Amino acid sequence: MIEKALKGGRGYWTWVAFLLVVIGLGVSAYARQMSIGLGVTGMGRDISWGVYIAQFTFLVGVAASAVMLVLPYYLHNQKAFSKIVIVGEFLAVSAALMCMLFILADMGRPDRVLNVLLYPSPHSMVFWDVMVLNGYLFLNLISGWAVLGAERKGVAPAPWVKVLIYISIPWAFSIHTVTAFLFAGLPGRHLWLTAVLAPRFLASAFAAGTAILILITFILKKVAKFDAGQEARLKLAVLSSYAGLANLFFLGTEFFTAFYSNIPAHKHSLQYLFFGLEGHAPLVPWMWFSLITGIISVGVLLSPPLRRKNGALIAACIGLVVSIWIDKGMGLIFGGFVPTPLEAIVDYMPTATEISVTLGIWAIGLLVLTMLLKTAIAVKTQE
Repeated sequence: MIEKALKGGRGYWTWVAFLLVVIGLGVSAYARQMSIGLGVTGMGRDISWGVYIAQFTFLVGVAASAVMLVLPYYLHNQKAFSKIVIVGEFLAVSAALMCMLFILADMGRPDRVLNVLLYPSPHSMVFWDVMVLNGYLFLNLISGWAVLGAERKGVAPAPWVKVLIYISIPWAFSIHTVTAFLFAGLPGRHLWLTAVLAPRFLASAFAAGTAILILITFILKKVAKFDAGQEARLKLAVLSSYAGLANLFFLGTEFFTAFYSNIPAHKHSLQYLFFGLEGHAPLVPWMWFSLITGIISVGVLLSPPLRRKNGALIAACIGLVVSIWIDKGMGLIFGGFVPTPLEAIVDYMPTATEISVTLGIWAIGLLVLTMLLKTAIAVKTQE
């Protein structure tokens, strides 16, 4: 079926060519990083995770969001999602692939990831993160491709496919839970040392990931004339609004715990992010923009009259994705390193090399998603 991705008009091939150019620039930047070392990045002793891990954290949530389609469609027989459940599964595949590429980019020497496989340590959260990510990628790729192949032949999927789909549902929750534990298991970082980190990760994942699915349906309707249906979009909007509301609630509980307890170690990271700390305030405008945009976007999605208007729905979904990308990426990752265990305040700024590699990995993910969706739409429309 993949041959269907090799057929397309001028617009399709222009998009593919653009992605290939960005990938080429990213590969060139990564080659420079491999040659010189991680010294070409903005990371260092005090801030050892930067923009790569920020993207990884956000994209794990995007991958997990596929369950918001798979669960209601396969367990609750919600036929409104019949056209786009495959979109969610293929989005999970591309997002999980990008997650692993960002891990490789962050490691400096990608061959070191083999140590996780050659010398497994079950007590290590990194080991479990690698396992669940790889497993989730293959679960969605195999089950999604098998369902698509059966649909092409006009037959029911084999029974084993349903088994894989049912396994993927709890697996989706596990990938972001394990990622949250990867952060929460570091006792020296007070911003991450919280029991609500995993629920907060899941809430933000289902909010942003579902919003991205809605945006993809609009894009497919515009460029491929493939309409998932307004009913599906509105159902997803409701799910995204509730998840976004839960994410804001968890953020509020973090503020209450930190400032009401008045424990300096718990306050400093939030002060640095939202108010500035000892004259350091590089992220303050970003965080307030994220918070205000998130509140407005959730408000629009919670309002039935507003979310029924396509323009408002698109704007709210974009706003929610941007808000969570800032909060979960720059805020959570960069803020978690400030102050350091020695009470030093070190600001982080990504370099051109990091940005080029990041854009290249995003382009790889978008290229994979484009080809998978091109194949899926061709099968569904029997082109």
